Amino acid sequence: MLELKDVDFVRDGKLLLAEVSLTVAEGERWALLGPNGAGKSTLLNLCGAITHPTRGTVEILGRRLGTVDIRTLRESIGHVNPRHPLRSPLSITDIVLTGLTGTIERMPRWSPTAAQVSRARELIALLGVSSLADSPWTTLSQGERGRALIARALISDPQLLLLDEPTTGLDVAAREQLLETLDQVHASHPELGSILVTHHLEELPTSTTHAALLREGRVVAAGVAADVLTTELVTRTFAYPIEIHRTAGRWLATASKLPLLH
Repeated sequence: MLELKDVDFVRDGKLLLAEVSLTVAEGERWALLGPNGAGKSTLLNLCGAITHPTRGTVEILGRRLGTVDIRTLRESIGHVNPRHPLRSPLSITDIVLTGLTGTIERMPRWSPTAAQVSRARELIALLGVSSLADSPWTTLSQGERGRALIARALISDPQLLLLDEPTTGLDVAAREQLLETLDQVHASHPELGSILVTHHLEELPTSTTHAALLREGRVVAAGVAADVLTTELVTRTFAYPIEIHRTAGRWLATASKLPLLH
């Protein structure tokens, strides 16, 4: 579904990503972790066909960036950004429907079909916000907005789902509700590949299968989550002694007395 080979990304003369290689297969649910400034959002933008690599190749759903119409390609990618720049009081239903047009606001002179409205309602129910389907964006909590944006990303039946720190600004209860929702999405869409960016291991859903650790624009480790999210590798990535535990499918990071690994 996604393959990056020896990717460099340079902006304003600064190397933000260096020699990054990553492969995501169908149905794999990846976590992308690293400290601030590691290049996580930059990498996610490449995966979402928002930017192009300076060097190396990026193939998304079998199509290489630079040789394909990216507008068409983006139709197969669901992108969830909790900093969604909507300012008008659209209802959740209207917000979900904007996922069909790839716009922030409802497109002028565009009307959804009855089937499209029905599909939007189905996704709103799946995400657990049916009671708010007609509520305006301006009155929603951050957690409700997050679930609405996931429904918006899913309405175009994407093959790849990208989530950029989806639990940003959530309290612990809203965070847990959102993570449960992501597990439900993966259970109902088993073929869907996904990448979730976060700083915190506690924000990973139990359905996470793979992980990549990024530091200073380089991949420290990538592979099966249980092999990558270890005390040694996470400590090296964050340059701070961090001990990793896993209970009931969830990860926990705590300060460790282990020496720093260089």
